Amino acid sequence: MAFSDGFLWGAATAAHQVEGDNVDSDFWALEHAANSPFAQPSGEACDHYRLFRQDIALLAGLGFNSYRFSIEWARVEPVDGQVSQTALAHYREVLQACHHAGMTPVVTLHHFSSPSWLQRLGGWEYEGTPDRFAAYCRTVMSELGDLIPYVCTINEANIGRVIRRIIAGGGEGRRPAVEQAPVGLDARAADVSAENPEAARSATAPPDMAGVFLFSFSDTAFEIITRAHTAARQVIREVSPDTEVGLTLALQDVQTLPGGERLAAETWAELFEDFLPAMAGDDFLGVQNYSRIRVGPDGVAAAPEGAELTQMGYEFYPQALGNVLRRCAAAGLPLMVTENGLATDDDERRVEFIQSALEGVEGALAEGIDVRGYLHWSALDNFEWMHGYRPKFGLIAVDRATQHRTVKESARHLGAIARRNALR
Repeated sequence: MAFSDGFLWGAATAAHQVEGDNVDSDFWALEHAANSPFAQPSGEACDHYRLFRQDIALLAGLGFNSYRFSIEWARVEPVDGQVSQTALAHYREVLQACHHAGMTPVVTLHHFSSPSWLQRLGGWEYEGTPDRFAAYCRTVMSELGDLIPYVCTINEANIGRVIRRIIAGGGEGRRPAVEQAPVGLDARAADVSAENPEAARSATAPPDMAGVFLFSFSDTAFEIITRAHTAARQVIREVSPDTEVGLTLALQDVQTLPGGERLAAETWAELFEDFLPAMAGDDFLGVQNYSRIRVGPDGVAAAPEGAELTQMGYEFYPQALGNVLRRCAAAGLPLMVTENGLATDDDERRVEFIQSALEGVEGALAEGIDVRGYLHWSALDNFEWMHGYRPKFGLIAVDRATQHRTVKESARHLGAIARRNALR
């Protein structure tokens, strides 16, 4: 495989999923609430908040030249209007560790979890959230922007749209009528299909989930999320003009079955095209893909009979990535694969998935599509939201009793590809 000089090779994490003890976040509160939809609480997770130097060195030693991670808003601003200098100092150390290891950091400023105080105000349904998010971004980038070459404002800005379609079963029209958020459905499951669509459609959300990012999919939330991105981009350009800015989108490979042309087009429009105005003026688009969906006249069809399914219940289909990159070229922006991977206990299948996915990336590059990097999800086996610690997405296994790391063959395989291309 041949990739351009400067291509970013690496892996990704999200703060709440790996750092541990994120006690001021809305997700921490939900995990510990009565009748919580979470399989288990996150606890100390992978203890990455303490072990980040070890983990970054491990990734660098494997041959990676980039690491995507998120800065946790709830740590930086645990109380509305009160900034933690201790948290900012910590994330400066993380960024410095990346640079010292020769790793280009790709930073996400919001990866699903938010401060508990924001949810109490209404979260991502609250009119004031864009201003508060922009203020948080100004704080982080004023303090740390000199160390951040790439920043993603919001992870999977369209995830509410994805979840809404799952609950509605594909639904008729651009905006299926769904009044309540699901219980027990997380972003990774939502990326392709619900494990139990009937249960998801009939589920109701406890009151304290109102305004949580994953479950904010009203038209009001769409407006607030897109306004938050554009407001954040503006302040980042002001205080850190050398930083390249984008957002990331969860994008299935939407394939059309006979008779499903209209619904397939509407699905893609809702997940991608509706966000084009907000992305106008961005420096890049983060593409996050895990599989495909097939859309027929009645909506999303089940996976083909006999298809291999991952631990998350969706189809093993690494060819999806190349297809999605080709469609995303319509944005007119450089593309970066900020997430791609699968949940499995069979690491040989992860090696095969990576190999096939990278063939799709290479094909897109050969067609002249500007793809800047491939950041695998995930660096570590981590806390997979509602599903707890059962799904295994990591290139590196984590024994949570001891926090011992074990490098998987898939990590060595991807690292070897990165090394070969760096040396060519």
